[in-house]
Amino acid sequence: MKTAAIIGAGLGGLSASIYLKSKGWNVDVYEAQSFPGGKAAEETFDGYRFDIGPSLVTMPWVFEDVFKTAGKDINKELTLVKLKEICTYFLSDGTYLKAWSDLDNFGRDLEKIAPGSQKSLKRYLKEAEKAHRLGGNLFLTQPIHEIRTLLKPSTLLKLVRFAGIHPFSTLNKINKKYFKDPRIVQLFNRYATYNGSSPFLTPATMIIIPFIEYIGGGYGIGEGIYEIPKKIHKAAVDLGVKFYFNQRVEKINLQNKKLRGISTKYADKDYDAVVSDADVLSTYDKLLDLPDLKQAKRYKKLEPSSSGIVFYWGINRTFEELSVNNIFFSSNYPAEFKAMFEEKTMPEEPTVYVNITSKLTPSDAPEGCENWFVLLNAPADCNQNWNEIVSNARKATINLLSKRLGTNIESHIETEGILTPPHIEKRTGSTYGSLYGISSNTKMSAFMRHRNRSKNIKGLYFCSSSAHPGGGMPLVISSGKICANLIEKFSGD
Repeated sequence: MKTAAIIGAGLGGLSASIYLKSKGWNVDVYEAQSFPGGKAAEETFDGYRFDIGPSLVTMPWVFEDVFKTAGKDINKELTLVKLKEICTYFLSDGTYLKAWSDLDNFGRDLEKIAPGSQKSLKRYLKEAEKAHRLGGNLFLTQPIHEIRTLLKPSTLLKLVRFAGIHPFSTLNKINKKYFKDPRIVQLFNRYATYNGSSPFLTPATMIIIPFIEYIGGGYGIGEGIYEIPKKIHKAAVDLGVKFYFNQRVEKINLQNKKLRGISTKYADKDYDAVVSDADVLSTYDKLLDLPDLKQAKRYKKLEPSSSGIVFYWGINRTFEELSVNNIFFSSNYPAEFKAMFEEKTMPEEPTVYVNITSKLTPSDAPEGCENWFVLLNAPADCNQNWNEIVSNARKATINLLSKRLGTNIESHIETEGILTPPHIEKRTGSTYGSLYGISSNTKMSAFMRHRNRSKNIKGLYFCSSSAHPGGGMPLVISSGKICANLIEKFSGD
């Protein structure tokens, strides 16, 4: 029986383990931390529980498939709750707007504040559907760096129609084409941040993201988002995957440029295939000790995605006007992304995302209180003075939230935790603390992500958020599936 080692029990590694095991492989997963999930983790303190990483479930069929492959029914494992209100927005002028999952309701509310927007929304989502039809499945589910994929008739047809996915425009430009009100443009520009990029640079292809969210729905998990990796881990164990927690892989062993196996502090072990769910650069620099390999040097030149500053606030009251997901927009969006990607710092006034899972799961906060996961988009770490940056960002965040909510937020914070880009890198191994590997701030960025099958080392594969197809729970799970299929295809070569 063929054997495979997976480095990391993040969602990509968990996914790869299930798909590989279902193909008859013996699979061992090595994880440096004491728990599964990677960036999808949780914190609990002073009576509050917080999901650390992802906070919204989209593309539920991706999650259904990985459970089904493990012989499980997702509806028996998790409580998926389709959100009636996907997000509550406080626009740049303070206008209050709810983005309903019901598109008729959402369109009517848009129309009230920006006449003409209801028709524009329908035309916009129709254009987004076209882009998704032409490129969505190709880029999200296929190994696009493989010549066999590119030569498929279905792929060649999509490449001929490449212009239909708007690769040469930007998300901001296409949003301005469909929406005349700058507040609504800003609302749809935010989707660039789903993969750590700037709407003023990232290709207009990213209109696929709001299409997926509004057509496929946005979901919460009744038990908390962290229940997803916990239950996928359990499903993998039940399938026969072996996990080794608190065991950091120290080296990927090679022999004549071919994979041999891995080393931990406990032992050396040979494998037929190794899947790295670790960061791509970390894999080259630390696990392979090949920082000068052509692929590594190329990847180092690419711009990292954004990172984040997170405040975990226990709030001693409730806010009826807020929903599970909330966005408070800044008054100068271009300045935010200039600060983040050009100046490598935080803007004077940030856009603030507030996720409150106690709206869905009351036990996540004491009675009469709320657990606020407060996220600010931040630059990747390049040795900035984070103490100063975080202090200033906290003041700006409290000022913005207090102004928009009409109360002194500082007085309602009874407990606090903080997560910064250096903390993210230390905790997850993500180089520079970037959340999504490289940014998508170039026209060809979709093709620039690291390939899933190593071009230089036979038997080595990649499935982290820094590899194709990118970051975000569904994409990372898809990455694990792509790796498993490639391993099965090339294991006999």
